[in-house]
This record gives sequence, structure tokens and C-alpha cells, in this order.
Amino acid sequence: MKLAAALILAFAAALPAVAFADATESQPRALDTANDYDAAKKAIDRKDWKSAITSLEAAARRDSKDADIQNLLGYSYRKSGNLDMAFKHYANALQLNPQHKGAHEYVGEAYLMANKPDKAKEHLAKLVQLCPQGCEERDDLAKAVAEYEKRKTTAR
Repeated sequence: MKLAAALILAFAAALPAVAFADATESQPRALDTANDYDAAKKAIDRKDWKSAITSLEAAARRDSKDADIQNLLGYSYRKSGNLDMAFKHYANALQLNPQHKGAHEYVGEAYLMANKPDKAKEHLAKLVQLCPQGCEERDDLAKAVAEYEKRKTTAR
């Protein structure tokens, strides 16, 4: 009985060393990486793209295989106006997880910014496959494509 209690206490003491991802994220993160990731999300909420990028790059150095980090790096670079870096990180996210719905949505939006609606529609088609019943990412990209096409039509 004492051994079981000791094992439970040892396990419980080790828990703070690992941060668990919330339901929308794909994997648990080590504490240092989670701290950088959380700091980046707060910076994104403030629209502080430079701080978000700094925190996410630190997280990516610790964990180069986290598609969520790569996706948010793409998002932060896109929002800061650097589409080349955004595309690079979206590609990384999709290489790590070809079914990453957020990366498909965000890269589609980046393609619209780059006036490449056909590429955006390719990612929308992938989201239709991934979410046949619909999902937020699919709906958001579909709306962005429709708005883009409406702007282009009325601009003529």
C-alpha cells in the first residue's frame, strides 16, 4: 500500500513537467514549449504579431514537429504582412499534418491575399473532404472565398 501511494505521489509530482493541449490542439507540449505557445496566443489576441512570432519561433525550436505551432507561425506572419513566411509555415504545418483544418483555412486565406483564388479553392475542397458535415474552418474559408469573388465582381 505504501509503495502504491509513493508511486501515485511520484507520478503526480511529475505532472507539472508536461502541459496538456486543449481539445482543439493536436498534441501535448512540454512545459517550456507550452509556455511559449500560450504567450504567443496571448500576443495574437493583442494583435502583437512580432511578439507572437518570437514566442512561436522559440516553441518551434523546441518542437519542430508541432503542426499547431507551424500553423500559428503562418497565421502570425500573414497578419504581419509577410506572406512568404506565412506560406512557408503553412506548408510545414500541412507536411506535419495533412489534415490540419486550421492550416487549410489559413493558407486558403493567404492565397486570397495573394490573389490566387484557385489555390484557396483547392484548400476549401480539402476542407469539404475533411468536414463533409461542415466545420468552422470550412465555413470561414468558404465565406472568405465568396467575399473575395464578390469584391472582384463589383470591382469590374
